[in-house]
Amino acid sequence: MSVKTQMKTVVLKNSEENEYFDHQRLSTYIDQMAINFSHLDLESFKSKIIDSLATKESITEEQITNEILLRGLENISPDEPDWTYVCARVFINQLYKSAANNRGYSSNQFYGSYYDLQVQLNNLNIYSDLLLTNYTREEFNELEKIICPERDQLFNYIGIRTLADRYLARDHEGNVFELPQERFLTIAMTLMVDEPKENRLELVKEAYWALSNLYMTVATPTLANAGKSYGQLSSCFIDTVDDSLQGIYDSNTDIANLSKNGGGIGVYLGKIRSHGSTIKGFKGVSSGVMPWMKQLNNTAVSVDQLGQRQGAIAVYLDVWHKDIFKFLDAKLNNGDERQRTHDLFTGACIPDLFMEKVEAREDWYLFDPHEVREVMGFSLEDFYDEEHGSGTFRLKYDECVNHPNLTKEKVPAIEIMKRIMVSQLETGTPYMFYRDEANRKNPNNHKGMIYCSNLCTEIMQNQSPTTVEEQTTKDGKIVITKNPGDFVVCNLSSINLGRAVPNDVLERLIPIQVRMLDNVIDLNHIPVLQAQLTNKNYRAVGLGTFGYHHLLALEGIKWESDEAVEFANHLYEKISYLTIHASMTLAKEKGAYPYFSDSKWEDGRYFEERGYSSAKWNELRQEIQTYGIRNGYLMAVAPNSSTSLIAGSTASIDPIFKKFYSEEKKNYKIPVTAPDLNAKTFWLYKSAYDIDHTWSIKQNAVRQKHVDQSISFNFYVKNDIKAKELLDLHLYAWKSGLKTTYYTRSTSSEIEDCESCAS
Repeated sequence: MSVKTQMKTVVLKNSEENEYFDHQRLSTYIDQMAINFSHLDLESFKSKIIDSLATKESITEEQITNEILLRGLENISPDEPDWTYVCARVFINQLYKSAANNRGYSSNQFYGSYYDLQVQLNNLNIYSDLLLTNYTREEFNELEKIICPERDQLFNYIGIRTLADRYLARDHEGNVFELPQERFLTIAMTLMVDEPKENRLELVKEAYWALSNLYMTVATPTLANAGKSYGQLSSCFIDTVDDSLQGIYDSNTDIANLSKNGGGIGVYLGKIRSHGSTIKGFKGVSSGVMPWMKQLNNTAVSVDQLGQRQGAIAVYLDVWHKDIFKFLDAKLNNGDERQRTHDLFTGACIPDLFMEKVEAREDWYLFDPHEVREVMGFSLEDFYDEEHGSGTFRLKYDECVNHPNLTKEKVPAIEIMKRIMVSQLETGTPYMFYRDEANRKNPNNHKGMIYCSNLCTEIMQNQSPTTVEEQTTKDGKIVITKNPGDFVVCNLSSINLGRAVPNDVLERLIPIQVRMLDNVIDLNHIPVLQAQLTNKNYRAVGLGTFGYHHLLALEGIKWESDEAVEFANHLYEKISYLTIHASMTLAKEKGAYPYFSDSKWEDGRYFEERGYSSAKWNELRQEIQTYGIRNGYLMAVAPNSSTSLIAGSTASIDPIFKKFYSEEKKNYKIPVTAPDLNAKTFWLYKSAYDIDHTWSIKQNAVRQKHVDQSISFNFYVKNDIKAKELLDLHLYAWKSGLKTTYYTRSTSSEIEDCESCAS
């Protein structure tokens, strides 16, 4: 080492003093950051850093850290994936120093006073006073003792960087105050704040255990907003738009308010009259759904989510609606721009009968829903086929086809399907919502109808439009009376399969996870009143999973195998049992959801439909009939793109894109490898685009049996796929009993993942 390098000046941050560069100190620091990774070539790594620093006359501590990070990130590869953990430790170490400096405690401490943090951020109006008001100083002191800085070592670099950039609390100037374990503890304390005081601290500790060990993640809004003075905790919402001017504009206002607070929105447009329909008896004057889609598109752009990204809205329409062709073309990059809504996501609501007509190459009929109501006296969207191949929907559809006074448009069913597939290959959408299967398996069909899904296709809950009954003036004020519809709310969190299953913690994890989800319902302040009512009536939650491919690789199971299908079947039956059991146990303690009576949970049809007949299942069924169940809807598997990155695993139930890639952010790229990549797992991480997708459908079919709602299930196809091959995949998915399919991801399309439902 040269004298020049020895004498280099290091400028210390927040200090007027300089000191000489100490080679040994740098070497010791790197050794500390790389503890447990002695197999890495640290000497070569140190030499590269020294050589780079030697070119500078003076350097700052920040420059030294950045150089270590830069060189460490360059080293991440499929052969040496563990450099990501070295980089993570360097970054975490800098977080510790920044937080100490901003909060005013010694930088020698990993974590400062948790109570003082609450006071500081409350004074800055970043935190609300919820925790300071409801927990004593003694309780804060006891809970501070459970903070475990060692668990920060579980993060890889992309995980800790994502958590720090998006979720840790900062002041208004962007200075970090909160550290990872404090975020987890704040979430735990927030979600348990209303629990009885005699066991509240134990529940907080259990929730912190689940979060800090990365055994589970909460939904993005909960992760970001718990304990804060702004935002709400739920992920997604679904609105059903009434076919009236008042209903349409009221829905737009509701959607804007939810989008402002970070919610993703699903919108059912199927009740709105079609282009050329009548208004007040005047023929041919309706503009159809497209102008209202344009309005929603403008709302998505202008009302952004927490100032971080534009609103995320998915709109759904039935394939028998007369506007279906315009709807399917709405995201294309060619044609009339006045008919395009590039910022919306689309979904098609598809009955079994349509798929049968597609397969048989038969004709399909399009109707105006307003005219159907006027002429037929019913709404076609209010019916579904109760059995495979027979049921009420096809009877009502045939009545419409054969009625002489009802106008209709005849088209080959395959032409609609072609337009669906063209749009999917160009834009990734429309999503596919198989409405008959969704309603057949609806545990609460005694209370309503499922018209569509949400932004990420994993939510299946009863819906109905909100209507205005009366508008009057009273005592100098305007009084509006509304008949509230079912405005769906999604409360999500997910099990990290890649950590929870190998550590055998599902039996301990799921009860605390279900309790956390259930408590979100009562803590939330949703700015749409009918959503509040729906949330309380059904107490719906969506417990999901991510890290499935990670777990398969750890188990040594090939994706394209019967073993993987059977593994999925047993795993999700176990998760389903534990989730239902946890909700039943909560019902014993807190009562069943208000709409429990006459549900499939109460009369046992839920269990019969899924063939749950073992002694264990029968005992649980009897307990539910005795005590009820706390939550009307229980499981939903969301996309989990960002939260799975934080937890260092694979997204949702998807296969990986690549073993090695770069995650592109606004100002930088981060190299990422598949989790636990080694000689054993390397060949088990086959790319989604190289996997025979029928195996993915087989796995999802057995998984869907155990999930009462639905699953964000992507199609992965090559950009040169033949139309017949894509059609066959859709037919196979439908015949396999899938309720939805999410994006169609081709190798030529770029699709931005939904953040709202990430859990």
